[in-house]
Amino acid sequence: MERISGDLVGDLASLDKITAERMSAVVPAKAPVGILLAMTVVTGIVDAVGFLALGRVFTANMTGNVVMLGFAFAGAPGLSISRSAVALLAFLSGAVLGGRMATEESNWHRWADRAFMLEALLLGVAAATAAGPGSSAVSNPLRLHAVIVSTGVAMGLRNAIVRKLAVPDMTTTVLTLTITGLAADSSLAGGENPRWQRRGAAILAMIFGAFAGARMLVYSISLPLAVACGIAATCAVTRGHLFSKGRVS
Repeated sequence: MERISGDLVGDLASLDKITAERMSAVVPAKAPVGILLAMTVVTGIVDAVGFLALGRVFTANMTGNVVMLGFAFAGAPGLSISRSAVALLAFLSGAVLGGRMATEESNWHRWADRAFMLEALLLGVAAATAAGPGSSAVSNPLRLHAVIVSTGVAMGLRNAIVRKLAVPDMTTTVLTLTITGLAADSSLAGGENPRWQRRGAAILAMIFGAFAGARMLVYSISLPLAVACGIAATCAVTRGHLFSKGRVS
């Protein structure tokens, strides 16, 4: 009996030790929140360019773009069926590409880093295409649609990968559910305010990106796209570095 009791105590002690080690261990994240917040800033910049400089079109926020497409079909002034439709098709193409990358189960995390870098490359292409002074840089319809395609594919690609990462409240492009969660889970609604800091930061990141993009458009269309390219590239390199160090799962 004493032997059984001793074995039981020893087993319990070992179990407590294992549990403590697991609880104290740093759980790797699929993507640090800081990186996803930076990508949310990029979304604000891209949609500022699309709406203010490319003819009232969204290439990241597809909810807004689909609504704009409906308005355009109704003949609303200042809107274009072709621009909104091209943005939608470009986004879908990017999402298909991202989905294909994300199916590489054995190595998909490396594909995620490459997808983020490809997003940066596409934004760089858009910046180069839009290069020129003032708001007339993409007055040529061919160049205008080329910028829409480049940014649309980039945003669709990123959305597919971020969807695979599935970090709560960090979609990087859509804030409707984030804002809903912030209110519905608040103490005013009888909730416990889970992740309110993250949700609030995502909202502020989008606002900041839109503000920065609008301000940079005063100088050229290419500038905000180039800045967005730089931010996206930095995010890709940072996540790749963390992944190689084992800090990202």
